[in-house]
Amino acid sequence: MASFARTPAIYIVTSFLVLLSCSQQARGVNYTFARDATRAPAVSYYDYIIVGGGTAGCPLAATLSQRFRVLLLERGGSPYGDERVENMTRFVSTLADTSAGSPAQRFVSEDGVINSRPRVLGGGSCINAGFYTRASDDYVLDVGWDLAATKEAYRWVEDVVAFHPELGPWQSALQRGLLEAGIAPDNGFTFDHIEGTKVGGSIFDDEGRRHTAADLLRYARPEGVDVLLRARVAKILFNVGGGRRPVAHGVVFHDSEGQMHRAYLNAGRRNEIILSAGALGSPQLLMLSGVGPADHLRSFNITLVLNQPAVGQGMADNPMNAIFVPSPSLVEVSLIQVVGITQFGSYIEGASGSNWANPRHQASGSGSGGGQHRPPRNFGMFSPQTGQLATVPPKQRTPEAIARAADAMSRLDDEAFRGGFILEKVMGPASTGHLELRNRNPDDNPAVTFNYFSHPEDLRRCVDGLTVIERVIRSKSFQRFTYPDFSIEMLLNMTAEFPVNMLPRHDNHSRSLEQFCKDTVMTIWHYHGGCQVGRVVDAEYRVLGVDALRVIDGSTLNASPGTNPQATVMMLGRYMGVKIQNERLHAEGFKRRKLHTTWEGNIEDVIALSIHDSDRLLVDLTRDGDEANPSGAMEDEPADPCGKPPTDEDYNFFQYYDHSGRCRLH
Repeated sequence: MASFARTPAIYIVTSFLVLLSCSQQARGVNYTFARDATRAPAVSYYDYIIVGGGTAGCPLAATLSQRFRVLLLERGGSPYGDERVENMTRFVSTLADTSAGSPAQRFVSEDGVINSRPRVLGGGSCINAGFYTRASDDYVLDVGWDLAATKEAYRWVEDVVAFHPELGPWQSALQRGLLEAGIAPDNGFTFDHIEGTKVGGSIFDDEGRRHTAADLLRYARPEGVDVLLRARVAKILFNVGGGRRPVAHGVVFHDSEGQMHRAYLNAGRRNEIILSAGALGSPQLLMLSGVGPADHLRSFNITLVLNQPAVGQGMADNPMNAIFVPSPSLVEVSLIQVVGITQFGSYIEGASGSNWANPRHQASGSGSGGGQHRPPRNFGMFSPQTGQLATVPPKQRTPEAIARAADAMSRLDDEAFRGGFILEKVMGPASTGHLELRNRNPDDNPAVTFNYFSHPEDLRRCVDGLTVIERVIRSKSFQRFTYPDFSIEMLLNMTAEFPVNMLPRHDNHSRSLEQFCKDTVMTIWHYHGGCQVGRVVDAEYRVLGVDALRVIDGSTLNASPGTNPQATVMMLGRYMGVKIQNERLHAEGFKRRKLHTTWEGNIEDVIALSIHDSDRLLVDLTRDGDEANPSGAMEDEPADPCGKPPTDEDYNFFQYYDHSGRCRLH
């Protein structure tokens, strides 16, 4: 016991991420409408072009495809058949993988906190820890969403990706410990965000298979959608000039072989481009396309389309701080399953693992690690192999020093890696930062600053959350999983030495919880902002100051919803897809002189259908013209402009002419 207590903390555990690993696999899916971008035509036309096949983009594309032709562009590959995504034993190594083909693209914020962004169909749901929970009703109402419609959209998502996890002994002890610490009542299992202690949902089913936002594409109409993988969008194309507002009309993207492709919107003023590229990708792409702070864009010689200073502002990342609790007893490998939702704005969660690195005891047949041919441990994105050993100055991180550190870690007995982390996440947060371009390459990460704990309210919530964690550790319910001679001060000081970020360390952590919060801050991957509602987009997610362009993803959020945003971001894709469909159905139905429908009823009844049933309704708003309107155009649309010579400055040029200048209405 004494030798264990003296073991340097940096060798006891090196990453909170590692204990989220477990052996799971997902079944393969073969979508006939998904293909590599190298097979895309040089020029194509669609009703909707969605940039980003992630947590919001997939449900959005699936919904809009029911009535329209949709192009979904994803810069990464497919999650299906990729063991890095499907097999949860690869969770840590995937986050640590810095190769160009990794599903996770690593970045370090200007604050010095290591982070990751997804690069795969399904987005963050393919590389996260799987916790599923809704936003609170108050959050939904404050944002301005329809409460009944959001619940229908949540259920649409949950029918495919959300499950009830079974708790093991460590998670059960955490649940009881939270209740003993006063985080009451016991709300049992629920997807809902309710004050007290609850068991949340999981995107892992009872067979351990990961279900992601990509699975929601099963709702898509195959003839209505094309999904292009490894399609890297370079910029949005705008029609400008003539004193009119800029109008988005297409995108330029490159395939994995570097070939350029263009996709344009079909004729029709209600057709749109929708950015769903995430909190980093969407503001970055707006800037690269000429929409953003004028001086910043000019510094990169980017042609200004619209001076919009708020693009890239309001960036926020919910700070996470954790306390490592070594256990004398074996513990199950568990992801986040239990959460304590406090009154003061902090969420308490935990994850455990009996061996967070490679399961050597399985290979050698001994829990003490006595075998000589043991596979090397992988300590994830904070391992010496990735150069993130915070206690070693950067200039001293030589290959030889890294190799020595890795070897020292690999020689530790498995017993040193037994235990778990109890963490707190600050709601909101109140602290915000900004995002800027580094260069004009859309594949490179932008520079982002989150300004963790710059607002005193965030720091207060962190301290209060750590105080609750201390009560849980001391609770009778958690006694089985704590060493009696390990004081809270020892746990704080030990945890403070873990290489969780690139910030300098101080030596007063046990005396100052405020300093502990600042020094050990980590991400929980819930960053958001950059295209916020009211600043960059309106309440319908239309980009202010331009036409035919929306942003629908986490970049629009002013605060992170619930304890984990993935459920709400998936819901948002479905919610807005149905809303766009129904509003367009309503507008087109009343502006056409003749409405053909396979459903017996009037248009008011169609619009009144619930979100849950709307995609089952076979409505055919015929685009063929009638005798009084042979072009099939809306009655309020301008006359066919193809009789005059087209110019690039013409507002309707790409709405009515193909790329070669031929009239598309004749």
